[in-house]
Amino acid sequence: MQRRVNIWSNVDWLTVSMYLILVLMGWLNIYAAVYNEEHHSIFDFSQRYGKQLIWIGAALILAFLIFIIDINFYSFFAYLVYGIMIFLLIAVLIFGTKVHGARSWFELGSFRIQPAEFAKIATALALARYLSSYNVQINTLRSYLRVAAIILLPSVLILLQNDTGSAIVYFVFILVLYREGISESILFLGLFIVILFILALVLTKLTIILLSIAVVFIIFWFINRRLKVVGIGFGILLLGTVLFYGANELLDLSLSYYYIFLLALALSAIIYIVLAIKYKIKKVGLLLIFLLGSVFFTYSVDYVFNNILEEHQQKRINVVLGLESDPYGVEYNVNQSKIAIGSGGFDGKGFLRGTQTKFNFVPEQSTDFIFCTIGEEWGFIGTFFVVSLFIFFLYRLIGIAERQRSVFSRIYGYGVVSVLFFHVVINIGMTIGLVPVIGIPLPFFSYGGSSLWAFTIMLFIFLRLDASRLELL
Repeated sequence: MQRRVNIWSNVDWLTVSMYLILVLMGWLNIYAAVYNEEHHSIFDFSQRYGKQLIWIGAALILAFLIFIIDINFYSFFAYLVYGIMIFLLIAVLIFGTKVHGARSWFELGSFRIQPAEFAKIATALALARYLSSYNVQINTLRSYLRVAAIILLPSVLILLQNDTGSAIVYFVFILVLYREGISESILFLGLFIVILFILALVLTKLTIILLSIAVVFIIFWFINRRLKVVGIGFGILLLGTVLFYGANELLDLSLSYYYIFLLALALSAIIYIVLAIKYKIKKVGLLLIFLLGSVFFTYSVDYVFNNILEEHQQKRINVVLGLESDPYGVEYNVNQSKIAIGSGGFDGKGFLRGTQTKFNFVPEQSTDFIFCTIGEEWGFIGTFFVVSLFIFFLYRLIGIAERQRSVFSRIYGYGVVSVLFFHVVINIGMTIGLVPVIGIPLPFFSYGGSSLWAFTIMLFIFLRLDASRLELL
């Protein structure tokens, strides 16, 4: 049952105010980042700050239009919107314009539109529509497959555009699934894969396998709480290793320690499966699959890293991991960004006084590296304020999501929070050298109409749903 309410009286104006503050600060920092004395007026529409003002005006109009659309539109047409965005992602591969090596843009006169930014909205809507459908059980194989299809389809299409950064964003929807009750083991598996990928680039394969075995034994102990059974498993593996090592020495097979250990692991797995069946030990099969999957994944990392990732992506990862140094290549942007942020000191150099900014030492300083302008001109105080504002903004959105009466609204709200959280953490992280540079914008700050429009639409759909939450009795 529904009852009509005055949505304008129920709008979360505090969140709207924080949005306006973030947009205004973003506009001023774009002005500072690309300031030109020959075009000193902030309303000069031939410059980026002037064009951004047009995008801001259009974004505010879009926000108003979102509020006058009926609340049922967003859930009823969620799949249709998702289908349209998938079509556009395919179309941009064929008819799109290539920018910085990625065919991700439709060029409309002097403006460019990037469908990948808007596909995040469609994915959040489609995910909310499916998970809020009647009789959907999230922890079933059917649900896992359908959810994976909803998330991975746009991600794969964007990856084909050679826009790896935007493609990675879609994996953050796993946080939404976790809130809705997905098994913790799935979240653990995702985290383990990320850690394993990093370790496989730094450590030897043998070391990775030994660590994986240790993890399996620990998990096994938590499941069964039978230290004796864990000891037997370890003893079988140790005995198998000794036997194969002795055979290698006696028969002069010249096998490396790595292959000796793999053979011992295979034999131990077979023996342990037999014992597990006989004595009805729980979860042994799943843990062995997990272990074998870890071994296979460790082998696949080299292929993915060397054959799928672009050379500059490989270098960015190696630089962050300390495996490579390239100060005048892929490290240049990040080094200059850190210099700019560090030079701001405690209270900054002042508005329009950033020397790193003025002399264009930092490439892409109005887009991906806009945060370094904040650091240089406003110092620690400015960066602390911006980060704190984002934290409070995200915390506020989580609170709004939790107060929803509609399951659809709650799930969509967490989709919004997850996407914004990922963008903020990764963008700021890459400007200070904590994560590889993957080229994603800082919400409401970075120059660009597509990202500003997409974040605005995504946010205000959620606020529109929230404003009508009291219509549900």
